[in-house]
Amino acid sequence: MNTLYKNTTCHSSQQQGLVIVYQHYHYDIFNSTIDFQLEELNSRFSDEIVELLVLSSALELNDNFISFKVDDIYKLAKKFYSEDFNEQEMYYLRSQLKYYQIDVIHHKSFQNMSTISELCRGLAETNKSQH
Repeated sequence: MNTLYKNTTCHSSQQQGLVIVYQHYHYDIFNSTIDFQLEELNSRFSDEIVELLVLSSALELNDNFISFKVDDIYKLAKKFYSEDFNEQEMYYLRSQLKYYQIDVIHHKSFQNMSTISELCRGLAETNKSQH
């Protein structure tokens, strides 16, 4: 990967500088591919769908709930599930999410969970599902 990468041109004056194989793959190939993929994803999904995906990521359990954000989950419920919650339920949802954030996320039994079924089992075992 540290060897010199040569362009296909035969004339050394046309080569734009010394580039090693690692740089070629990392900058020229990898970044171009990522840019292409992002352009394709952006053209296929509307802004509303992208927002739904971003807000839904707040429900991710991995890495000890690092992506859990009360405001994002509240916004998700208010914007995309407004027919499922009345005004009073939205108020309670925010307070319950804050309680969940304080109590469950920092509880030793809930560390390193990665699936909803593990979370449900943990809530039942600790009797936190009653709250």
